[in-house]
Amino acid sequence: MKKNILVTGGLGYIGSHTIVALHEAGFNPIIIDNCSNSSYNFLNRITKIIGYVPLYYSYDVCDKKSLDSVFKSHTIDGVIHFAAFKSVGDSVINPLQYYRNNLDSLVTLLEVMQENESANLIFSSSCSLYGNAKQQPVTEETPLEKSQSPYAHTKQVGEEIIIATCLANPKLKAISLRYFNPIGAHSSALIGESPLGVPSNLIPYLTQVAAGLRDELLVHGNDYDTPDGTCIRDYIHVVDLAEAHVMALQRIFDGKHQSNYELFNIGTGKGSSVLECITTFEAVSKVNVKYKIGPRRAGDIVKVWADTKKANTVLGWEAKLDLKSMLESAWKWQLEGNI
Repeated sequence: MKKNILVTGGLGYIGSHTIVALHEAGFNPIIIDNCSNSSYNFLNRITKIIGYVPLYYSYDVCDKKSLDSVFKSHTIDGVIHFAAFKSVGDSVINPLQYYRNNLDSLVTLLEVMQENESANLIFSSSCSLYGNAKQQPVTEETPLEKSQSPYAHTKQVGEEIIIATCLANPKLKAISLRYFNPIGAHSSALIGESPLGVPSNLIPYLTQVAAGLRDELLVHGNDYDTPDGTCIRDYIHVVDLAEAHVMALQRIFDGKHQSNYELFNIGTGKGSSVLECITTFEAVSKVNVKYKIGPRRAGDIVKVWADTKKANTVLGWEAKLDLKSMLESAWKWQLEGNI
């Protein structure tokens, strides 16, 4: 019998790709998403890929009564928790919204899981909590620096909440995936990154400029301590990232976890600058991207990329798709699917 996996934020960018990966791995995904930062249309798109309509609840994870009703209606074998506000820049402007939503949703979920004896959790964490780390690449043991944004701080605190809950409740098994910068789209071009309003991330803004939907790309600073002066990130294909969530879940089900709380970096192990991304995208798309250099953006980390040895050797996962493949799929999504 298929295991039921509850995916909070399952109609979002990473969530939708993970729904597909769960289906392909033989799980039965159940979606909760109030579409505050996603679109109901993605349910139709997911359906076209997997061939059936996945069970969907239009609930806010912070609403304990509604969330509890899902656990009461189904045997929930595992939970993947994506539901959160995620813009670094917006979190600087609206910090209380981020603390309220991101932390309240996690606490509510853990309470409901505990009350319903649901014991398996994969947590969507972030490389942003490393802050401006003194050495690169960062490992899972790299000391966490001061958070550069409220968003990053919610991920730090979120992990601490889960660790404390695991200590108090040994039955809970949790894995946090600290992933780096997801980009790209599904090969079908049916799902991809579709931000509401003006994109806050580099790649959707870049593709919208290339498609003529926006006038120019603003590069936030070129005076950082990097080879070309622009910020460096470890970009990972969202399809590879989705697979990491499935493998983490399977690790728990197979009893391979070494403790009831584990942590993995999920990235490619290679950093690329903003200007490198623009140059690579231009080569892939054959489109010249108009951009200008602007001031630094509050909350941005200078450079970060992953040491992926632990994920490669312990989790048995590795990134398969390179930056060129990521940008090709993002461009295909912009032209064919993102309409």
